[in-house]
Amino acid sequence: MAITQQLARLAAEDLVQCRLSIRMLDCLCSFELRAPEEYLDLDWSPGPLETLAAQIGTELSAAIREACAGGEEINPAYREFPRSIFLHPVRALEPDAVRAVAAALTRIAPEDLIVLLPPDAEAAKQLAGMDEFIGHPGAYLREHYGALRRFYEFAAASGQATATWWD
Repeated sequence: MAITQQLARLAAEDLVQCRLSIRMLDCLCSFELRAPEEYLDLDWSPGPLETLAAQIGTELSAAIREACAGGEEINPAYREFPRSIFLHPVRALEPDAVRAVAAALTRIAPEDLIVLLPPDAEAAKQLAGMDEFIGHPGAYLREHYGALRRFYEFAAASGQATATWWD
């Protein structure tokens, strides 16, 4: 079973409902509450992206960490739900925090992050902590950082909250 980082954009009102109802939170984590374009599968890129971002500075690294880890747990009772997700907790960022994360992410373009990787695939994999990755990780990380950045830009512009979990 692959464990991947999942994110969802949702209205603040839906987040309130997820805090109150484990069934509503289960609908969110089961990809039934929102339209498919409101979800983002980041695969297992958050750790390597954060490692790479740390070379630029703590602000970007912290923004990636917050974007992927979220803030407060949405509903601790969901841990006991029979069809719950594989790993917990499911966390959220409120719209104000989403705007702050989006602002930090938009300061650095994907190309400016990926340029930090050495051209040699083995050295790049070692630097990013991706020893088992096949090939050079540059394109993979560029794609996932770009997707994360666009996801948060849209959420911020729409006044949405975000939820994040590993599944």
